[in-house]
Amino acid sequence: MRVVTARARTRTPTSPADVPADVPADVPAGIRADIPADVVADDPADVPADSPADSPGDVPADVVAEVVGRVGAWYDEHARDLPWRASDRTPWGVLVSEVMLQQTPVVRVEPAWRSWLERWPTPADLAAAPTADVLRAWDRLGYPRRALRLQECARTIVVRHDGEVPDDEDALLALPGVGPYTAAAVRAFAFGRRAVVLDTNVRRVLARAVDGDALPAPSQTRAEVARALALVPLDDGAAARWAAASMELGALVCTARSPRCDACPLLSSCRWVAAGRPGDVHAHRRRTQAWHGTDRQVRGRIMALLRESPVPVPEHVLDEAWPATPQRARALAGLLVDGLVTTSPARADEPDAPPAYCLPS
Repeated sequence: MRVVTARARTRTPTSPADVPADVPADVPAGIRADIPADVVADDPADVPADSPADSPGDVPADVVAEVVGRVGAWYDEHARDLPWRASDRTPWGVLVSEVMLQQTPVVRVEPAWRSWLERWPTPADLAAAPTADVLRAWDRLGYPRRALRLQECARTIVVRHDGEVPDDEDALLALPGVGPYTAAAVRAFAFGRRAVVLDTNVRRVLARAVDGDALPAPSQTRAEVARALALVPLDDGAAARWAAASMELGALVCTARSPRCDACPLLSSCRWVAAGRPGDVHAHRRRTQAWHGTDRQVRGRIMALLRESPVPVPEHVLDEAWPATPQRARALAGLLVDGLVTTSPARADEPDAPPAYCLPS
């Protein structure tokens, strides 16, 4: 089995009350959620080439059995009832959920996921949809390039795989917008296959319970991946259950800022707790994600204005989203390059009219 691993993804908040109150409605969710979004999901630079490879997989068998068994039993009792876990889930529904959940908490994803699957229940449905409709449906989930990649992914699935999400790892990795984490998650959660599903939540659980660290390092190391692989059961079904259970424990109990250790099934054996819950030794290396006044905020404002407009928006109307500054020009130029915004064709009766902008058709 090839090892496929994850980048940062924020899932922790599970109700509107859990979303930080200081985040405006147009802020991409997850920027200030439970852990710093210090790594973009599915970054191709998955494991640095110079990462240390010492102590690969050195987890005693009895520790593996204890950790996997206790977390699995906890999951059986406490797992959330999420639609992409239902018995009638489809591989397409799982893939959509994984793309949406990158950097976005469950509380915001669930209603959007339900609406999305009602509208486009198969890859063929999304592949045939107007891109403007896709971007409007994405609404304020944040990082709208994910919506474009998801539609490109759907079109590729239709052309190469007869409209069915593949279960082969290489075929998944060849899909637009699908990186190592997403491929692993789809194999585990859609097809019940063995894979190393190593997202931020799982990394945090293993860092504390097995390594005794407050939080994992900002970037994955080969040693970390090898240790995670050592904990994955050999049986496909048991491995898929472990992937879901360890992720859920990190999302609900072993959170970054306020872990509920008294509710954790690993409390008695957790090396971090045994060490007195030491602080984060990597704190100085973590990047913060600013929002107010950044280009990302400007891009979000422009996108919101265009989503709400049924007609192309002249440039001066963009003042409603953000003042006409070099920063706005830069943000608009970036949106055009990314394919999220397009220039409306000039009208024959007004060939010299200033440009107007709209979502791509």
